[in-house]
Amino acid sequence: MKFCKTYEQYMQGQDQKKLPGVGFKKLKKILKKCRTGIHPHGNGVPCPSQCPVCDGTFFSSLLKEMSAVVGCFNERAQKLLELHLASGFRKYFLWFKEKQQRSHVALIQEGRDLVTYAIINAIAMRKILKKYDKIHESKQGQAFKSQAQNMHIEILQSPWLCELMAFHINMRKMKMNKRKAPALFDGCSLRINDGKPSLSCELFDSVKLDMDMTCSVCLETVFDPVALTCGHIFCYLCACKAASVTIVDGLKATEPKEKCPLCREAGVFEGAVHLEELSILLSGSCPEYWEERLQAERIERVKQTKEHWDLQCRAFMGM
Repeated sequence: MKFCKTYEQYMQGQDQKKLPGVGFKKLKKILKKCRTGIHPHGNGVPCPSQCPVCDGTFFSSLLKEMSAVVGCFNERAQKLLELHLASGFRKYFLWFKEKQQRSHVALIQEGRDLVTYAIINAIAMRKILKKYDKIHESKQGQAFKSQAQNMHIEILQSPWLCELMAFHINMRKMKMNKRKAPALFDGCSLRINDGKPSLSCELFDSVKLDMDMTCSVCLETVFDPVALTCGHIFCYLCACKAASVTIVDGLKATEPKEKCPLCREAGVFEGAVHLEELSILLSGSCPEYWEERLQAERIERVKQTKEHWDLQCRAFMGM
């Protein structure tokens, strides 16, 4: 079965959830005009690198649809993980807010559905951009993909996808009523090679995700991991150092001019996401390393807190 038909059938099955998607069929029709001679530059002649007909509707439509898909995925994944991590009164408050109490199995199934939704839309975007470049004999589609990454609307770049993968592995390790928990997707695992962990997931249609869990600042396994809005993951303390702020002030106090240590993009600290599921996964998989880092972090936090309040006291007393 061709991917277009598979995608259309999948999205039709999501009608009740009212999930946004990529207008795969509509975009293919726009591109088909270039090969059937409807354009003035048809008749077997490739479109110019800047096609006035395609570029006027194709990229604007795709950009709008990609933004809607990523926004929907991030919002639903955040709500799911918030419900899973909540405890005590907050959990009951969230259940009341959602107007239903969900079992662990229901949470896993929803996580599975969200991952499938993210991946199939990522594949749809990749295929339609590849088709654009093939028809136009250009690299405009690849350039648009890079632009989407810079705009943070590339769904595989979302930190919530990383959190869902960690959520799956964490739930898989739990004993749920002495029954095997349903898997989110095949081939998802945390691999540790030479002491360096990485999240790996083999998906359908030959898509493979590999996420290195090494902080590029301290070159160690990420501790208390945080994802910047550009998608790169660091230790929270390393991110604070890179942002020139203290742990007491936090990343929200970062100046907009500060840049990601890896990609050098500015303004990526304020919307940083704490990866709590990933933190749980790594602490259980590397207990000795985690305890060692925990002790070192406590010393550093006490030191920075003392320096912060000493400075505040001096400022108050006019010293």
